[in-house]
Amino acid sequence: MLKKTLLIPICIVMALVCSNPAAAAGRTALVIGNAAYLSSPLANPGNDAADMARVLKRLGFDVILKVNADKKTMKQALRDFKLKLGRSEIGLFYYAGHGMQIDGVNYLIPVNTSIREEWEVESEAIGASRFLAAMKAAGTPLNIVILDACRDNPFKRSFRTSEKGLAQMSAPAGTIISYATAAGSV
Repeated sequence: MLKKTLLIPICIVMALVCSNPAAAAGRTALVIGNAAYLSSPLANPGNDAADMARVLKRLGFDVILKVNADKKTMKQALRDFKLKLGRSEIGLFYYAGHGMQIDGVNYLIPVNTSIREEWEVESEAIGASRFLAAMKAAGTPLNIVILDACRDNPFKRSFRTSEKGLAQMSAPAGTIISYATAAGSV
């Protein structure tokens, strides 16, 4: 079941999105739920992603669902999402899994990654800004990003950074970003 902290923003966004049923044909969503990490596995992201995908399909979204996606799978899903967005009025990206920030940059962590040190994050993870960039490049009039990321750095024992949670992100015009907690919080 989706976390209670996300229910209010999701309900508000869905009320806005669904106020025009005639626009249903132009709704595309990418939903990723990563839980089966080699270290620090999570219990809920796969179920949360499946629940979100089910709700979005009922609301008329064309949904791309990926559960326990490695980096290659996440990158391909992003490419597929961007292509479908070109024909959409509304784009929605939902991510549940490990997320972290390094030097103010947010990263989404694929499963099957072998991050041991801070300097490896940039090459092993995927910057959250890449999803925003794809949505902007597609020219979708309304974009919604929901980051239901576990923000407590699972690799903190070997990291020097003291940054917690995800950093606040600048959103392109027409984009709504919802976090599971406040920026910089876990």
